[in-house]
Amino acid sequence: MFSLLTLALALPVLLLHVSFPLQAEENTSISPFASSPQVEVRGDISFLTSARTEKLDFYLPKSRKAGEKSPAVLLIHGGGWKEGDKRQAREIEFGMTLAKNGFVAASINYALRSDGKFPLNLQDCKNGVRYLRAHADELGIDPNRISVMGGSAGGHLALLVAYTADQSNLAPSQPYPGVSDKVSSVVDFYGISNLATRKETDPNGKPLKIEPLDSTTQSIFGSTPQDWKKASPVTYVKRDVPPTLILHGKKDTTVDSDQSQELADTLKKAGATYEIIWLPNAPHSFSFQYAVPKSKKPLEKDIGPAVLSFLKKYQNK
Repeated sequence: MFSLLTLALALPVLLLHVSFPLQAEENTSISPFASSPQVEVRGDISFLTSARTEKLDFYLPKSRKAGEKSPAVLLIHGGGWKEGDKRQAREIEFGMTLAKNGFVAASINYALRSDGKFPLNLQDCKNGVRYLRAHADELGIDPNRISVMGGSAGGHLALLVAYTADQSNLAPSQPYPGVSDKVSSVVDFYGISNLATRKETDPNGKPLKIEPLDSTTQSIFGSTPQDWKKASPVTYVKRDVPPTLILHGKKDTTVDSDQSQELADTLKKAGATYEIIWLPNAPHSFSFQYAVPKSKKPLEKDIGPAVLSFLKKYQNK
């Protein structure tokens, strides 16, 4: 079963042809954290092995009753798998909004560039889920209600976390052996669903021809079609993958919108549960409320309520 929210408007065909931009998305960290009487923030918590420097940030609701178990969401930042940070403007907005609405949110850093050669970058994200489950009691988390959400490269990794849960050939061996990395649902903000079919776009985001992967991306995922297939979420789609919410802007010139359409088509064919929201005027890197989170340029509509509704719907199953 699936549901489809089609908000897209037809875009005019433009004659101008440009090269596909393979640059990473906006990479602007904000420090210190935004403060709120409703949210407790804990920064730079270790969640990997002692040799690793990557940390996570927590956003926890302050209004919980004693003993209350909250749903949780793991947040995975974007940045082309080569840069970015857990404390970017978008991730702070996500974390604060989720915590204000009763979720425990954890925003992680993970290995980048060739240091994060696949599947290590994915295993770091899986360990984020495992950390939440292993520490559920002390954090007040319901271990059966953990979701994952990410944008751009983080959307790609979030989809892989969801679709390859507890798969032995991709599972991390440490530091939480035997702990599951299954999630209840996944929210994909303009993520890459198939490395082999990424396209260049025109200046208004219209997808054009397929563009070969750049050398940096190949250094992370490999240089062959077999490598790209192994690292592509569409490869792992089947009927019982976790419910998936896809969000994409039609003005995106960094990740072509056909990536989300291909994912939706693949989920539909498999009979999986999914929803898709198209934003006709949104560029890359949008958040709940902002087209450009750093400058707080408003998005055409606040999509936070739709994301929260989706998470609550499928975390309560």
